[in-house]
Amino acid sequence: MEKIKIAIIDDSQQMKNIAEEHFANSEEFDLVYADGNGATAFEEISKALPDVVLLDLVLPNKDGFAVLGEIKTMEHAPKVIITSALTGDTFIHRAMQLGANDYVVKPFDIARLDEHIKNAYNAENSNTTVNLQSKVDKLVESYARKPIKNRNLEERISNIFITVGIPAHIKGYQFLREAIKMAINEPEIVNSITKKLYPNIADKFNTSPSKVERAIRHAIEVAWNRGKIENINSVFGLQVYNSNEKPTNGEFIALVADKMIIEGC
Repeated sequence: MEKIKIAIIDDSQQMKNIAEEHFANSEEFDLVYADGNGATAFEEISKALPDVVLLDLVLPNKDGFAVLGEIKTMEHAPKVIITSALTGDTFIHRAMQLGANDYVVKPFDIARLDEHIKNAYNAENSNTTVNLQSKVDKLVESYARKPIKNRNLEERISNIFITVGIPAHIKGYQFLREAIKMAINEPEIVNSITKKLYPNIADKFNTSPSKVERAIRHAIEVAWNRGKIENINSVFGLQVYNSNEKPTNGEFIALVADKMIIEGC
């Protein structure tokens, strides 16, 4: 029997190592591609022509939603299984709406992934409105109630960035994520944002504090310009802002850091 060709788009080296080891001697599966760069994923998938793609949502340079949309434009598009730590119903619904065939939440048993792959490979592309809602309801029931404390901090911050519309490819994404982590570890640093926080980030990324400040401000502006205000408010559970308001860098960093601390990072 011909093997099912698998491709992995995931920037976790651990995930790639586990998958490579798992599929190495498989009689059913052939791993034809494994990488984690969202920007080159579609081009590489078009060359490798896998039957099933295991796709993470949080990727550098281009997120998994964008990659999924590109994959589904292919004439003979592979089946796609989302493998992500993001468990909110908004993410699950969006992925399924874009054409994902399954959604598996990390961490998962790699051995059980075989069943998901075979089911996706043999499934018809039938994400009609009725089937789509049924799939989403089942997935949300299975995953959405998992305690948020069990999620990795960086994945949780990325979860928020995806929700509010901050794309991974802009420089401010990395700076803002680092700023939030600093504010979690040292909450009072938000009171010394120009004297301590920006310089610390600048040192880490070999740039200047002024460039850090501008890049973070740009990232926040991108979110507001994309009109995701309702998503921003839903993240924090209250009407924080309207479309005519925009937080300062320090306010946004403190808001996200406080949310992480309250939830028990």
